[in-house]
Amino acid sequence: MKTPSEKTAIVTGASSGIGQATAEALARAGYRVFGTSRKAGASSTPVSMLTCDVTDDASVSALVSTVLAQTGRIDLLVNNAGIGLLGGAEEFSLPQVQALFDVNLFGVIRMTNAVLPAMRERGQGRIINIGSILGVVPAPYSAHYSAVKHALEGYSESLDHEVRAFNIRVSVIEPAFVRTVFDQNGIEPDSPLKTYDQPRAGFKALLAEVVPKADRPDVVATVVVKAATDIHPQPRYTAGKAARQISLLRRFAPAGFFDKALRKQFRLPV
Repeated sequence: MKTPSEKTAIVTGASSGIGQATAEALARAGYRVFGTSRKAGASSTPVSMLTCDVTDDASVSALVSTVLAQTGRIDLLVNNAGIGLLGGAEEFSLPQVQALFDVNLFGVIRMTNAVLPAMRERGQGRIINIGSILGVVPAPYSAHYSAVKHALEGYSESLDHEVRAFNIRVSVIEPAFVRTVFDQNGIEPDSPLKTYDQPRAGFKALLAEVVPKADRPDVVATVVVKAATDIHPQPRYTAGKAARQISLLRRFAPAGFFDKALRKQFRLPV
């Protein structure tokens, strides 16, 4: 294997949105970047796009082997690939929820387990997981997504304790709404209930209002670069003004006040 001095990064889900912005920002920061998607198109300079399905062990293994064969090292893994569910918790079948966890959590675990041996061998590495402020503050009509992001928070912090002895650090990035199609393209429930039609429509209307005014993906990408290059990385980084405000309110505001404010934001009876 080649052993160049240029640092190597892998960014999953890099075909658009946060992943694409992050891959490009890391390339500008001096990394050799390999972006992934389930159906990678032509590679664009300076990001090399490769095909990878994070729900498939063989696909993940092949990706990591390809990167190591070309570069001899993996310095940074950004786990960004994800899907969303939008609706009442009881409207989704168990297979839908399992599919969510397979991508958003088990996909992270597959990728992480695949890169850790190379990182441990070199005695250094960074793993950055794209979480969500919903991993701190659960929101209505996002129960399963909030659950998977809470799980990601716990997994990441525990893993950071375990691998720190090998000079490997793990961080979570916590954005709020971001100006991408991700929130607008959440998977619809396969067992919709009429009782949720009105509030679900209200939530979609809220997204239609908020997302066009939300932070650009570059805001999150900038925080990822900071987490990747900090001498003393933190276990979690909020990304964007809204995420910082929500995090602070959750931490310091009285529980009753926060609950009412959240319900008002989501147009629910207080």
